[in-house]
Amino acid sequence: MSRADHSDRARSLARCAVLAAAAAVLVVLLSLLRTGPLIILQGLAGLAVCAVGAWWFLAHRGVVRVLGGALAVGAPAAVLALFLYGGLWFTAPAGVALWAGALACARGALRADRRPERPAAVRPGRPPRRPVLIMNPASGGGKVARFGLVERAEALGARVLLLTPGARTDVEELARKAVAEGADLLGVAGGDGTQALVAAVAAEHDLPFLVISAGTRNHLAMDLGLDRSDPSRCLDALTDGVELRVDLGDVAGRAFVNTVSFGVYAAIVQRPEYRDAKAGTALDALPDLLAGGAGERLDALADGLPVTGQQALLVSNNPYSAADPLEVGRRPRLDGGELGVLGIRVDGAAQAADLAVRGALSPALTVLTSRRVEVRAGEGDDSDSAAGTAAASIPVAVDGEALTLPTPVVCTLRPRALRVLVPRNRPGAMDQVPELNWRRIATLALDRPGPGARA
Repeated sequence: MSRADHSDRARSLARCAVLAAAAAVLVVLLSLLRTGPLIILQGLAGLAVCAVGAWWFLAHRGVVRVLGGALAVGAPAAVLALFLYGGLWFTAPAGVALWAGALACARGALRADRRPERPAAVRPGRPPRRPVLIMNPASGGGKVARFGLVERAEALGARVLLLTPGARTDVEELARKAVAEGADLLGVAGGDGTQALVAAVAAEHDLPFLVISAGTRNHLAMDLGLDRSDPSRCLDALTDGVELRVDLGDVAGRAFVNTVSFGVYAAIVQRPEYRDAKAGTALDALPDLLAGGAGERLDALADGLPVTGQQALLVSNNPYSAADPLEVGRRPRLDGGELGVLGIRVDGAAQAADLAVRGALSPALTVLTSRRVEVRAGEGDDSDSAAGTAAASIPVAVDGEALTLPTPVVCTLRPRALRVLVPRNRPGAMDQVPELNWRRIATLALDRPGPGARA
């Protein structure tokens, strides 16, 4: 499809988005004429009650948790019943459908209008002669065996090193030994924590790195555009690949490819029962973590800017999409040279409701970018009192792996330090969801093709 065709498609989708959004607003206004603004206020109140219920459910136990769960489920149902009783049985679903259509068209327009990546970001990759791939048979529920990754890799000339399930293996040392024996590519079929350890060795020796999406969540593979449904397709890079230069994160001297988590999530990951029962462990731990007790507050400096009293802090290797900071999905790029910082501070049910209603505009949420982030235990933590803040240790989750590190914990970025070999055809490469920008949508909708657009 030519650039002119892309422009026409973007323009048409933008106009559809604007029309659908205007129709959704019109539906709401017509509803207000019939029922008055009170019903809208009641809907917002229902949303706030739902948020309060969710907070009680997470931050308390016993009767309060049961009551919170009932409110979180019952409030939306009550709002729906209220809308139906108020005569909005047609206009409410119509408004929601129109707004959903507007969002879909807007994102489609932004995708069609997206400019190509910088030419320097991708270059032809040379097929490796002595690739070494480290595979974890237990990762992702047994994807290594299920997709025949060992057989396929060996057929393509790779040497495969299988980790022993249940045994503690120094993966970093295994990678260093492979390099000493002449490996000219390192790759991993496993979780993102293992990916990070081997990626650090590959970056140190300036070797290409191969990501095989055999983990559970495969965040790095997703952001690279790799096929997460069939990890064997990642091996196509060995014969027909291109090379990307991406950033590599560093936390206290340890590499990370995705995120470093502090606070609530990091404290939960530390629990030994977490691996076998993630949801149950989180529900059991959250009341202590949110309402006081273990894992209090965190203070941070992001390029010198203070971020204080946070309950949870997420530092990412390049920022996640800012379209919805509460729904950390994927990173638009991995070579931007900046860390993403997301902090959450909720002091009670009222702030939880404010966060639910206002989203990114709520003061409970901090979203920014930085080149250097320094994290330490908050001034009110008991961990400071015995030996001072500088000697305190805090729980940290590095790409999902539980660690305890002395403060201050410093996160930085090594720009474009990692060479990643990926297949030439990546199904997810063009599936990135652009940040929703209604000003850009309006500009596209009003744009007219030039006289020579089809020439």
